[in-house]
Amino acid sequence: MNQAGRDAEDRALALLQQRGLKLVARNWHCRGGEIDLIMRDGDALVFVEVRHRGGGRFGSAADSITQAKQRKLLLAAEVYLASHNTHAPCRFDAVVSVGGEPPQWLKNVFTQY
Repeated sequence: MNQAGRDAEDRALALLQQRGLKLVARNWHCRGGEIDLIMRDGDALVFVEVRHRGGGRFGSAADSITQAKQRKLLLAAEVYLASHNTHAPCRFDAVVSVGGEPPQWLKNVFTQY
C-alpha cells in the first residue's frame, strides 16, 4: 500500500472513531482477501472498505468497489466470522475520498447476494 492509501485509511479510521465505532482489526488478511477495517458499531461488526482516488477522472472512489471486490470482501468476512466463532450481525460500509476532500462514510454499501 502506498502512502496515500495509508493516509486514507488513517483518516477513515479517525472518522469512524469520531462517530463512535470501535476498532476491532486493521488490514485483516486471509487467503481469500483483506479487510481494511473491522469495526464494532454497538452489537454489529462492520467490515469497512477504504477507497481513495487522487482525482475524479476515472469515476468516483465508490465506483471502484466492483462486484468482484464485493465477493472478495464477503468471502473474507465469512472467514473472519468463522475463525472468530462469532454470529454478530454485520454490515459492509465504505469510506471513500477523492483528492484532498474529506472522507465520506457510506453505510451498507452492499448486502449479501
